[in-house]
Amino acid sequence: MDLPSLALILQGALSPNPSERKAAEESLNQFQYAPQHLVRLLQIIVDGNVDLAVRQVASIHFKNFIAKNWSPHDPGEQSKISLSDKEVVRQNILNFVAQVPPLLRVQLGECLKTIVHADYPEQWPTLLHWVKHNLQDQQVYGSLFVLRILSRKYEFKSDEERAPVHHIVEETFSHLLNIFNQLGQIANPSIEVADLIKLICKIFWSSIYLEIPKQFFDSAVFNAWMVLFLNILERPVPLEGQPADPDLRKSWGWWKVKKWTVHILNRLYTRFGDLKLQNPDNKAFAQMFQKSYAGKILECHLNLLNVIRVGGYLPDRVINLILQYLSNSISKSNMYGHLQPRLDVVLFEIIFPLMCFNDNDQKLWDEDPHEYVRKGYDIIEDLYSPRTAAMDFVSELVRRRGEENLQKFILFIVEIFKRYDEAPVEYKPYRQKDGALLAIGALCDKLKQTEPYKSELERMLVQHVFPEFSSPVGHLRAKAAWVAGQYAHVNFSDPNNFRKALHSVVAGMRDPELPVRVDSVFALRSFIEACEDLGEIRPILPQLLDEFFKLMNEVENEDLVFTLETIVDKFGEEMAPYALGLCQNLAAAFWKCMNTAEADEEGDDPGALAAVGCLRAISTILESVSRLPHLFVHIEPTLLPIMRRMLTTDGQEVFEEVLEIVSYMTFFSPTISMDMWSLWPLMMEALADWAIDFFQNILVPLDNYISRSTVHFLTCKEPDYQQSLWNMISFIMGDKNLEDGDIEPAPKLIQVVFQNCRGQVDHWVEPYIRITVERLRRTEKPYLKCLLMEVVADALYYNAPLALNVLQKLNIATEMFNLWFQMLEQTKKSGVRANFKREQDKKVCCLGLTSLIPLPADQLPGDALERVFKSTLDLLVAYKDQVAEAAKEAEDEDDMDNFQSDDEDEEGDEFDKEMGVDDEDGDEADSLKLEKLASRAKSFHPTESDDETDDDFSDDEELQSPIDDVDPFVFFVDIIKALQASDPLRWLEWSRCALQFPKMSSWDAGNSICCPFFPEFVPILCGLKSHVKVSKGRQVISLSYNSKNMRKVLMLLHTCCRVEPRYQELLSVDIPKAEKDGIYVKIIAGEGVFGILSSSPVEAHHLLVLGPGEGLSVRNKSSMALKFILVGGQPLK
Repeated sequence: MDLPSLALILQGALSPNPSERKAAEESLNQFQYAPQHLVRLLQIIVDGNVDLAVRQVASIHFKNFIAKNWSPHDPGEQSKISLSDKEVVRQNILNFVAQVPPLLRVQLGECLKTIVHADYPEQWPTLLHWVKHNLQDQQVYGSLFVLRILSRKYEFKSDEERAPVHHIVEETFSHLLNIFNQLGQIANPSIEVADLIKLICKIFWSSIYLEIPKQFFDSAVFNAWMVLFLNILERPVPLEGQPADPDLRKSWGWWKVKKWTVHILNRLYTRFGDLKLQNPDNKAFAQMFQKSYAGKILECHLNLLNVIRVGGYLPDRVINLILQYLSNSISKSNMYGHLQPRLDVVLFEIIFPLMCFNDNDQKLWDEDPHEYVRKGYDIIEDLYSPRTAAMDFVSELVRRRGEENLQKFILFIVEIFKRYDEAPVEYKPYRQKDGALLAIGALCDKLKQTEPYKSELERMLVQHVFPEFSSPVGHLRAKAAWVAGQYAHVNFSDPNNFRKALHSVVAGMRDPELPVRVDSVFALRSFIEACEDLGEIRPILPQLLDEFFKLMNEVENEDLVFTLETIVDKFGEEMAPYALGLCQNLAAAFWKCMNTAEADEEGDDPGALAAVGCLRAISTILESVSRLPHLFVHIEPTLLPIMRRMLTTDGQEVFEEVLEIVSYMTFFSPTISMDMWSLWPLMMEALADWAIDFFQNILVPLDNYISRSTVHFLTCKEPDYQQSLWNMISFIMGDKNLEDGDIEPAPKLIQVVFQNCRGQVDHWVEPYIRITVERLRRTEKPYLKCLLMEVVADALYYNAPLALNVLQKLNIATEMFNLWFQMLEQTKKSGVRANFKREQDKKVCCLGLTSLIPLPADQLPGDALERVFKSTLDLLVAYKDQVAEAAKEAEDEDDMDNFQSDDEDEEGDEFDKEMGVDDEDGDEADSLKLEKLASRAKSFHPTESDDETDDDFSDDEELQSPIDDVDPFVFFVDIIKALQASDPLRWLEWSRCALQFPKMSSWDAGNSICCPFFPEFVPILCGLKSHVKVSKGRQVISLSYNSKNMRKVLMLLHTCCRVEPRYQELLSVDIPKAEKDGIYVKIIAGEGVFGILSSSPVEAHHLLVLGPGEGLSVRNKSSMALKFILVGGQPLK
């Protein structure tokens, strides 16, 4: 297509006629991949003879096409842009970017960023040479513009990826410094000069953001830059050309230069000028910066702040950055020394006025109260707010230098309170009172810990805060509610004061001013958390909820929803009568928030966050009424439209929250309805398309569907849920591009099927085993290996003969069992088990291995049986130990909760004073505390290099399983009993195998059979009839002997003696004993030392097996009688 034709099509895209626009867009899409199309678009963009609107359409189409097609998304995908077209674009775009108007430069800049990120340095090695050359030529702006994009590519890169930026700095910074120096000497600089200096500042910022360039270690080089920055900092901004509109003025070029200069100096100070944060290589630089520049910068900042003290103008962002610098200087003794002489002026004449209600606040309050509320609770606004920075400065000052400043500041606040109380209504300093209340709220934590203020807080609230609930000034009513919320957790000596504040806050929810109502709701959250007697709130709960939802209809704010969550959490099942209404109101609020968010093209509307909050509150309500399943039936129709819509691509921003609701609805409802089953295909489609990152979240509702509605899962054919599950799992587990961590829920789902559908999915055993083994062979992550091996274990538990037959049919039985046993035996350097670390892992393996034991010899030969038996016993012992350890940890949890007290900061401050630690060394003292905490924490975490750092050790608390009720010990014993009854010969073979484990000659503490299943297992093993009874909370066993095999009796005694005893008082008649055929057995506990004089002593509760010719020496060092059992008989064979 030639240029005139292309220009005509682009003109058509601007047509007011929809059909003409659509035809133009279709033509552009039709020819977009044609050779030279991209080049011709670029020609139109730079052609000054073409209408600017057409050029703009061309630039947008050019940008979008490059963003989508310049670099293929998939490694194997072929580029849709020819190499020749790419080369033409790269050769020309650099020159054009400085020539086009700013409107088009923005689009070309985005294109250039895409190309630089994809091609530099490999496909575009000449780029840096072009930049360097043009920095010395006449195309300074274009080269600076390109260098800014180039440097920004590496701004956040890690150390190993930052190598190119070192080369960029080496090649260009000397030229940058020269240009900067020349621009700084211009007497009456134009706004174009400001644009050039701003670009240099941005390049410098990106290049030093994470690491200081080595060239700056040369003090002469660094000083040359610092002289220029300090000059910019000190030089007044030109008055000529400044916009009168404050919103335009803060974006004016010279104020942007000032902002970037302060930003850079702050970064140098906080990241590279702090001695405590530097590695040894950078320490000299930090010392040089502190000595030569930090104080000068502080002095310049104080002079700048003085401008606003005398009524001058500074942009909010500049004030914010300067106050950040001052806050960071408080803890450093030398910097605090610079600040101290001017501290009172800064604190009382600059900082405090910034905290007070001002004209801009009043204008916004009156003209747009919704925007006032949004700005007041917007975290991003806080990052740029002078008021927030002022509050942070005061907080840091009283924390670091409280001894000399807290009392002084509080006396200043008290004086304001006094003047306010004494002044007539028409002359009351309302705005100063607002600032004083803000200061009191900001210092809440410090005042609640520090005497004498701590004991005076209630009186202060009653005298100076609570009266403002009825103030004629709206912003004071709002501030009173906020401050009351900050102090709601104070221990009120008079409960009536708490009650009065609570009711005032509730009344504030009906205030005519929107900001007052919003602040009252937020304060209510604190009062509900602090309220010990819910009887204060219970009578007004319906009214409170009604006011709450009225406010939600006016304001879209996630913090509002936090209050509702607190109410629901506090009242629990008492919310049942309101649950349906709450969900209906929250659903309506959700749809409203989503509509607002979708209409907001910028994507930063608070409606999106509020929508998330609505869903989270719905989940909280569902959890609170979880023990009332009948309610879920009534709530379901309200939530179903949300779930259906938001489980599609429309709900990607709230997908996790919606899945949580689906999980509650499928778990707590009496039954899973057909409407809820209609969500299954949506989740499957999402997983196959875009939701792999949410697989772990999707696992929970899928588990609920299969486990709670098993019959429907198995019998329904339209749709076929079994088939769709297989399609999804086989697709994900077969995808070689997915990381091991991405597919972990897949084997868990297979286990869900095998455990819940025993005997009903035989036809799926082979496919699932096959796909599992295929993935296992290329899996690297140990945790996923364990999960995949557990699929095999679950298949054996599901149907051992079938599963083993499948393994043999696929010729992988030997491979799988060898790998399984290898994983079971693998340990770390510390000796702890390397695999199957969770209780659930061990149980699944136990059940799978135990299921093999009754198999006939043709399926499980004797040598294999021995290996299975040994591994099973090892796992049972490990499982028992882990269960016991978990119980012990649960008992110790309370002790850990008290590990760090709320008053630790205060105690630490007192300790520092006692030890003579200066305030400026507070950071170092904090570091020492952290080191102590870290050293203690090491006792709770493995320190070996070979220990896995993932978080897969804990059991999946959100999933329940049919095997949760299966005791692996009972299952083991039942299998053995069944084997004894059904196949005595096989049982005898197994028994001989069992008696070889552990070997008699190597019995020691590490190999002893010390198991909780002893009362059932040992009698079966020894061929004894047993009767188990409970005595004082413990299982004891009486035995009757019916075998002539003395080895079995010895094993019985060994097992019993080797169990470390729980000492208790027992009467003689209560001690288990048995006698038959001349054999007498009596099991007791005692204290004594056994052994010959030349051997190591053997402690109590152990067994010695003596062979022919061996003797026994006994000595008693105790004053108590020594008792032991000696058993004699025929030599053991």
